[in-house]
Amino acid sequence: MAAAFSSEPMGATLALLALLWLVAKLGGELALRLNFPAVAGELAAGMALGALARHYPWFPAVAGDPRLVLLGNLGIVVLMFAVGLESTVPQMVRVGLSAFRVALLGVAAPMAAGLLAAFLLLPGGTPLLADLFIGACLSATSIGISAQVLRQYGAAKSREGRVIVGAAVIDDVMGLLVLGGISGAVAAQGGGAAMGWGRLAGSLALALGFLAVALTLGRRVTPHLFRLANRFRSQQILLPVALAFAFFLAWLGHLAGLAVIVGAYAAGLILEPAHVQILEERELCRLEQLVQPLVVVLSPLFFVLMGAGIDPGALLDLRILGFTLALTILGIAGKLASGLAAGRDLRWELVGWGMVPRGEVGLIFVAAGSQLQLDGQPLFSAGIQAGIVGALLLTTVAGPLGLGRALRRGGAKAG
Repeated sequence: MAAAFSSEPMGATLALLALLWLVAKLGGELALRLNFPAVAGELAAGMALGALARHYPWFPAVAGDPRLVLLGNLGIVVLMFAVGLESTVPQMVRVGLSAFRVALLGVAAPMAAGLLAAFLLLPGGTPLLADLFIGACLSATSIGISAQVLRQYGAAKSREGRVIVGAAVIDDVMGLLVLGGISGAVAAQGGGAAMGWGRLAGSLALALGFLAVALTLGRRVTPHLFRLANRFRSQQILLPVALAFAFFLAWLGHLAGLAVIVGAYAAGLILEPAHVQILEERELCRLEQLVQPLVVVLSPLFFVLMGAGIDPGALLDLRILGFTLALTILGIAGKLASGLAAGRDLRWELVGWGMVPRGEVGLIFVAAGSQLQLDGQPLFSAGIQAGIVGALLLTTVAGPLGLGRALRRGGAKAG
């Protein structure tokens, strides 16, 4: 069967795509019926495919298939572009000091906790940059899950709800800066440069500089770009131009030594509604609505393939299992601590629980780290990767449970 999947490229690719989309939807549906995020089911489905390939030679190994990896990587770029489209630079400026404080502590505390867990529980097993990357994975926040719980309890427009949403947006930007800085430092050391805090600081400065230039110059260029596109007589020009812009920024970020998702996210932030309004009115459809089908089609491939590359048997190692549980506890504690920065007039535990879920954002960070190499070796082992993913999934499940309980104990304050 494996030979049949590899004998003829086009036919084999179609068969593999059919398999991946089917198991992704089945896994996501099962997860939703069990009140878990759909992404957890997609990961589990991928892990099942990976286990079948490891135990049965006739089953196709999807994890390393370059045809599928390419499509999965396109999925991650499109997903981060869509996440960026959900907010704008002016919205980030208006969220207020409370949201900024929560975001700052929501990145620093979990990252320090993750670094501590890696240092204590994996002694001598990972280089410093790998420990830093593990901490960076815990710094992520997925607002989609918390926003759904807030809407369910009618608290989306509360003061705490607005702080959670604003802090999560800033949190994503800060997390991407950290991701870009560490990935740049890994690339530099992989090229033979000596590791040092100065080089790491330089990589962080490069990531910050890239985002600053992209967000300033990009906001000046995009209105002219889309006005020019409006002169085209071709139908349906908005989506191709927007994707070209996103992929171009992702490529520029890659040239700067950053992860491609940094540029894709920046492209989404830059494209404000006013910039694309002319084309949206012409095509009678918003850009977010045009991008969403691509996200629905491509992003599950990314999560299934990521799951296929994880060996759940690694969690049977007591050291990895202990590492997973420690990351989970410290990751929750770090985000809860961020709620203390919200201010005395807000319910800190509600804000803290709203920041706990990592969801797809944290998994994207892990995937970016899994592609990095240091001295010719992966940045962290398959066992450590499984431990990080396990911790992220546990925090993703714990977040909405804790937030729902906090909302039931007392409503959020009206905005």
